Amino acid sequence: MHFIKDIESRLSSYQIITNEEDKKSFEKDWRGRYQGSSLAVVFPKTVDEVIWIVQCCIKHHIKIVPQSGNTSLCGGSVPITSIPSVVINLSKLNQIREIDLDNNTIIVESGVILEQLTKEALNNNRLFPLSMASEGSAQIGGIISTNAGGTAVIRYGTMRGLVLGLEVILPSGELWHGLTGLRKDNTGYDLKQLFIGAEGTLGIITAATLKLLPLPKTKEIYWVTTNNIQNTVSILTHLKKSVGDQICAFEIISSNCLQLIKKHFPQLVVPHYEEGNWIILVELDYFNEPQENHSIFMDCIEKGIINDVVLAVSEQQKKHFWSIREYIPLAEKNEGFSIKHDISLPISSIPQFVINAVNKVNQLIPGVGNICFGHLGDGNLHFNFTNPGHMMNEEFLSLTSTVNEIVYDLVYQYHGSLSAEHGIGQLKINSLKKYKSELEMDLMLKIKQTIDPMNIMNPGKLLSISDEPIKT
Repeated sequence: MHFIKDIESRLSSYQIITNEEDKKSFEKDWRGRYQGSSLAVVFPKTVDEVIWIVQCCIKHHIKIVPQSGNTSLCGGSVPITSIPSVVINLSKLNQIREIDLDNNTIIVESGVILEQLTKEALNNNRLFPLSMASEGSAQIGGIISTNAGGTAVIRYGTMRGLVLGLEVILPSGELWHGLTGLRKDNTGYDLKQLFIGAEGTLGIITAATLKLLPLPKTKEIYWVTTNNIQNTVSILTHLKKSVGDQICAFEIISSNCLQLIKKHFPQLVVPHYEEGNWIILVELDYFNEPQENHSIFMDCIEKGIINDVVLAVSEQQKKHFWSIREYIPLAEKNEGFSIKHDISLPISSIPQFVINAVNKVNQLIPGVGNICFGHLGDGNLHFNFTNPGHMMNEEFLSLTSTVNEIVYDLVYQYHGSLSAEHGIGQLKINSLKKYKSELEMDLMLKIKQTIDPMNIMNPGKLLSISDEPIKT
């Protein structure tokens, strides 16, 4: 109560939620898998207010859950009931502070929505290239904190490569002013990289300096069908030779995904495919006038590794192709609970991994549905399994750990990673500990111990440590 009274003495009533019912939407994750409870959800409007709230939490020994758009898929942005905490939601910290067109940089606060940033860049004849299905709700602070990737990583990299500088409030309540717009700064440790992908466990990101890029003159979007997943890698290799870094996106979609789209979103007309096909969504970006590229797939067609190619001939058709890809997670959600994996692998290993993993899981759960889609161009798959229909949901979900182990064992056999772009959150803590080396885990714990010795920032996420202060 003393903590709440202190908060109420500084913030307006509309910036504080303590009512249990009103807090619920901020205390559960997008999938509905995690539901926690906090002392309050607070909405600072300025950096000074964030600093004051952090200092108040230190004073009253209250833990902090930083939250932006709360689109986390691993429970990283929701509180844990057993740990007394306050959710600091940064959605009202949403100003675009500065655009420097000569330096091709933009400074934005953490609550800026990705779609807003993209439009601001376009209004200034610039490109901010990160794109993903949740761009209408995902906010910059969370995107940085999870090092999100999206569909254009093959050409533009993950969020880590788009951040030049950060402004961060540390667990001590101090403010680090690191909003540099420099592309070269060789003065020791690159501190911003500690906070990118740290999931709010080392501090609260309040603003960032981000790269802007020239706008491509034209985009070409292709819908390509092929018979098997082995062919998708061959097609990517061919495209890299023929058009090189003009490839902006290379997304694969299994026919099972399209069946879900047809079931749950019948208004989305899906181009022709056959059962068992794999669909490739290819985007090519041209900064100069494109050459005649309509024959770039001809060699693959002649070799029999491509069945059909459809070129989007209008902006409406381009958006339609992408909307099919972006609706897959929503179709999955509507279908019911599934066992999900966000993994990355060497591109060359993906076909054999998929074949082996599906076979192994099918031996455990006969008839299990496999939903596989993702960013083949950078080796990132969303590799999920759905209830075969003859099992109760409780029975199916009780096998989650076993299925995870099958998948992750194979992932690491092929030298991959158990998290490509969704992070660790609460979901993958035990798996991280199993597959990371003791040395890597020890190094991460030492970084946490140094920056956050009281374990005040997002405890119970990313690293498996107790709610007690870290011993020094």
